[in-house]
Amino acid sequence: MNAPQSDTFPRRQAATRRFTLGAPRGMTVAPDGSRVVFLRSRGGDDPVTCLWVLDVASGEEHLLVDPFTLDVPGEEGLPPEEKARRERVREQSGGVVDYATDRNVLAAVFVLSGRAFTVALHPGSTPEPLAVEGPVVDPRLAPGGDAVAFVRGGALHVLAGGEERVLAAPEADHVTYGLADFVAAEEMNRYRGFWWAPDGSALAVARVDDSAVTRWHIADPANPDREPTVVGYPAAGTTNATVTLHLIGLDGTRLDVEQPDEYLADVHWDAHDLLVTTSNRDQRTVTLRRVDPSSGRTEVVRADTDDAWVDLVPGVPAHLGDGSLVWCADVEDARRLVVDGEIVTGPRLLVRGVAGIDGSTVLFTASEYGFPTSVVLATWSREAGVSVVSAEDGVASGRLGGGVLVVSQSSLDHEGSVTTVHGPDGSQEIRSFAESPGLEPRVQLYFLGERNLATAVLLPRDHVPGSRPLPVLLDPYGGPHSQRVLSARGAFLTSQWFADQGFVVVVADGRGTPGRGPAFERAVDGDLAAPVLEDQLDALAAAREKVRDLDLSRVAIRGWSFGGYLAALAVLRRPDAVHAAVAGAPVTDWALYDTHYTERYLGTPQSRPDAYARSSILDDAARPASEEAPNRPLLLVHGLADDNVVAAHTLRLSSALLAAGRPHRVLPLSGVTHMTPQEVVAENLLRLQVAFLKESLGVRP
Repeated sequence: MNAPQSDTFPRRQAATRRFTLGAPRGMTVAPDGSRVVFLRSRGGDDPVTCLWVLDVASGEEHLLVDPFTLDVPGEEGLPPEEKARRERVREQSGGVVDYATDRNVLAAVFVLSGRAFTVALHPGSTPEPLAVEGPVVDPRLAPGGDAVAFVRGGALHVLAGGEERVLAAPEADHVTYGLADFVAAEEMNRYRGFWWAPDGSALAVARVDDSAVTRWHIADPANPDREPTVVGYPAAGTTNATVTLHLIGLDGTRLDVEQPDEYLADVHWDAHDLLVTTSNRDQRTVTLRRVDPSSGRTEVVRADTDDAWVDLVPGVPAHLGDGSLVWCADVEDARRLVVDGEIVTGPRLLVRGVAGIDGSTVLFTASEYGFPTSVVLATWSREAGVSVVSAEDGVASGRLGGGVLVVSQSSLDHEGSVTTVHGPDGSQEIRSFAESPGLEPRVQLYFLGERNLATAVLLPRDHVPGSRPLPVLLDPYGGPHSQRVLSARGAFLTSQWFADQGFVVVVADGRGTPGRGPAFERAVDGDLAAPVLEDQLDALAAAREKVRDLDLSRVAIRGWSFGGYLAALAVLRRPDAVHAAVAGAPVTDWALYDTHYTERYLGTPQSRPDAYARSSILDDAARPASEEAPNRPLLLVHGLADDNVVAAHTLRLSSALLAAGRPHRVLPLSGVTHMTPQEVVAENLLRLQVAFLKESLGVRP
């Protein structure tokens, strides 16, 4: 294999974090519409993120916080809790990666290398360090901006009136206050553990006790002198952390909040209500409760139930300016927007989440029923009903406040994402410094087979259609929570690079993936293997009818995480149809994965052992190859520092394959987590995969 070149696509993609560096993100719109706060690094290969503000009236962007100008060390000063948070949110850059503002967006607080700073959100302001010792985790301003709460050493602190106090300290080992537990951050998108009262007099604080959670040891075999990292990992069917909610006043008062359910999914505290969203262990009921701040007692506002599971929807609960409750519910096989109990969106619009509230207007993301490849931004109000406010073809996200709408729009027609601020006096773009990939995907989108599976087919850019058959590479994720087939160039950059190496790349979203309605997602209930694999092969066969260049005698598959699981599954269960696989960080035994994700689809190993047997691939690996089911080349790749899908998955699969006399390869990645952010690793993984796939399929260089 030739030595890497600095100007190649793999190197540039690795250096630019998949061409995301330099793009604006993390938008906050001031409630008076005067400014937009956002994060952006100075260039497309600069991993150090800065804090900026846009003056809406003048259209001028102002750099507020440049980490290079502050006297702080590098990322080595991060406390373990912050490292864990970044792993959960898949944060790959450094610098100011997160911030929190007061209610009026006049000031922000942030952390650099464990030290907390605050800055006024107007041009020319200078960041000032908070008068507290580090390391500081997740600092948040009180709504009035006159106090800051933060976590240090598992204790919740507050800085008010120049005095730092401990509001809640751990009573024992393995207890924390103010932090999210593992499954909340990994699976529920709840990354925080405390919430200010609207008047700044108290906080709702999560107490996490994970002393009963099974301890796993993540070792570094490349450095045997180092102690293993010990993590509390709640594997399916085992004990979860005990999470309780408490109301703690700045005056030292404390009330316990009633919480009959196992999972604390969300807390929302504004001028109208204190609301908590909870879920029972089997996730078939999600309950919204109103809390009485004077007693901690709760009353049920609504409880949504489903025979399979109830999804948690981003952005809800929320309130309109008049106090009307905004919620989302699944009705008639569509996720609908609900305001004060009234369904306000039709069955042809699948709501994906609420992005913001501005007075009487709700901003939300949605897809047209049956067309999951596009995600639009839309607004709803009682006066105007539903209006789409982004391009109808593409993928949009945004924020809304003070009559100012921010839209970030991706499409197949242009590179990257374009962020536009729509104000009362016109529109303007926030500049992006992201690098150009120098590669335009050649994407053909289809809806294939009897289930109209969203499928993308990519040919080499220099290929003349119909000139010769080409080997096929399936490039799916294929599982819940994630789509691969979207009307956005960025979704297909890596797929196109693989296509340019001489493959027809087929990307398909089968049953279980989002955007197609509750019934489509719930088709994997009790079986994460058969439906998803069947849909990949159905999409492949249907693609062959559309694009005659596919050589179905040479089919490979690659994937990471759930996609890695699907890749290994394909060559083990359908070696007749799939002839080689690269499986990155695969889940091989679902009893080794976490409670909240796994039990949603399979129940517990104790209650539904048949579901785990159907979905595991260890038994498939243990069966010797035969003439009817020949062994196929399989490359297993796993980061040894992965604390999400631990390396035991790959090691157990390898052991089962070895015991059955089935040849395979294992590539362990020392010091690499589930994200693989290291440039050299990310770059060379692409190269090694191509070399393996070509060798396995007999493709000449």
